[in-house]
Order: sequence, then C-alpha cells, then structure tokens
Amino acid sequence: MSKDCEIDRKFLEMLVCPLTHGTLHYDREKAELVSKSAGLAYPIRDGIPIMLPSEARQLAEDE
Repeated sequence: MSKDCEIDRKFLEMLVCPLTHGTLHYDREKAELVSKSAGLAYPIRDGIPIMLPSEARQLAEDE
C-alpha cells in the first residue's frame, strides 16, 4: 500500500487480530495493522490488510 493511501477508519474498527481477537492499531508510516497482544504487525498491501499470521511481522521488543 502506498503510504499516501488511507485505510477506511470504519473498516479498521471492525478488524481484530485473528489470534487474540484483540484490537489492532494502524501504523500509517509502515502500512501495517499492529497487534500488541500478539506481538505481530499485519501488512497492508494495495489497500488490503493481510490478516494471516504467517504473513505478519514479529514486533521487536521496543515496538
């Protein structure tokens, strides 16, 4: 997803982490949906959140 693209906020509010069912936080700069409870960041590609744990990035301890 281009960093200039904006994800729909109402759509974002409906999404939850597929592992923990917890809330996600949108990181606009990295184009990711972050689940702090799971320690994962799910990528957004071409405006589509990829909600597969196998595609998610493991968060560093300081994130």
